[in-house]
Amino acid sequence: MAPIPVRLRRKVSENLYAYAFLAAGLACFALFSWYPLVKGVILSFQQVNFVSDPIWVGLDNFRALLDDPLFFTAWGNTLKFTGLALLFGYVVPFVTAIVLNELRHLKGFFRIAVYMPVMLPPIVSVILWQYFYDPGTGLFNSVLSALGLPTSGWTQSPSTAMISLVLVSTWANMGGTAIMYLAGLASIPSQLYEAAELDGASLWQRIRHVTLPQMRFILLVMLLLQVVATMQVFIEPYQLTGTTNPDTITVMVLVYRYAFTVNNDFGLAAAMSVLLFVVLGAFSAAYLRLTREKGA
Repeated sequence: MAPIPVRLRRKVSENLYAYAFLAAGLACFALFSWYPLVKGVILSFQQVNFVSDPIWVGLDNFRALLDDPLFFTAWGNTLKFTGLALLFGYVVPFVTAIVLNELRHLKGFFRIAVYMPVMLPPIVSVILWQYFYDPGTGLFNSVLSALGLPTSGWTQSPSTAMISLVLVSTWANMGGTAIMYLAGLASIPSQLYEAAELDGASLWQRIRHVTLPQMRFILLVMLLLQVVATMQVFIEPYQLTGTTNPDTITVMVLVYRYAFTVNNDFGLAAAMSVLLFVVLGAFSAAYLRLTREKGA
């Protein structure tokens, strides 16, 4: 057996701690990320429940999904939620970040106030809004009644249920997005704004010709992250409208139904999850390719 070269031994010994930390990180990823991912793909081709041993069924789970009318309903609701979330949860945090960046006083206070909902556990935020939306004694209907305005069913009404979920998600998550935008705004050279002001540019003109071009990369990345996150929405519809409401059932809620309520079939739930993974992966690849080509 050939001896290990002295230079290689020295390099390994010098970076031994780094390799140890790297190995620990890889082990965690393998155990908690890669193994469940591979296991989920395998489960999607099996019939798995609490009663019997796993049975290999091939593509039967995917065929069963297409035969379920809730399959297309869930995808439609998920896309609707994603579209509304982009309208609110993508634009509102950016506008909020610009306003916070323009403030001259109490910057720290308002930044903490905007970020504070992110520090709450998601289920706590949803339960808080569940009280707001309560059709009987909820805060929103109480205010409407005090003003002499008609009350609303909020999450119980088909016309307002989805937008109610989007408002909860936007309020709970906009703080983290706004902070990221603020970091990007802070990296824009102040000389660009000073030159624009000397040329007589208004606030809107500075945003259009300075802020947006300089923030283009961050905006594109945040758009991708926003779509991927909102397509996996679960807590809001699960807690506020349940797993049986056809107006708000989403892909992840349907996965929960397949696994734990109606079918008790983890194979069917895994098949739905694999489809979501494929759709998001294909979207991410196409999005990155298009944005890279436009950037070039």
